[in-house]
Amino acid sequence: MGGRVTRVFRNFNVENRASREIGKEKPTPAPWHRTARLDAMADSPEIKEEVLRKDDRFLTLLKDVYVESRDPPMRVKDGGGEHLPSKQEEKRLTKLGHLEGLDVKKVPKGKISLVEALTLLNNHKLQPQIWTAEKIAAEYSLELKEVNSLLEFFIPFAVQEFPKETKKAITSHKPKKLT
Repeated sequence: MGGRVTRVFRNFNVENRASREIGKEKPTPAPWHRTARLDAMADSPEIKEEVLRKDDRFLTLLKDVYVESRDPPMRVKDGGGEHLPSKQEEKRLTKLGHLEGLDVKKVPKGKISLVEALTLLNNHKLQPQIWTAEKIAAEYSLELKEVNSLLEFFIPFAVQEFPKETKKAITSHKPKKLT
């Protein structure tokens, strides 16, 4: 609200104020006064001659100076090649089935996509005799140790429904009043 009020006063009669400011005569700047030292140097021929004269003593000293420079040897950084691929990675097509539109199409060997991970975890959960760790490792080009860790530590969600009497017990629970 305060911004609207200040904006009204700020924009009030802005065109007339701007044209009045533009129409004003500009003040003339103060004159630049030349300093005495610069005037003396510019007009004095002795100073000009002293500046332009070559001094033989300084020239001989300058000829005695010998500068030798060497560039330090170039050092190659070890981590510089991380951005460039050193070798072409071998890729495989994903095994997605009906979920093709949800994930990537090609994955490097030794890795799996997110949809593939959920699929193989679900397959192992539903049919552990068929989808063993060895079969999953062979099917998805993974290491057996990694597949065993995956099956041990990652479990897909399980949906559970509560019986109706439990639902009534939960909804009929009244919170205690604090006094």
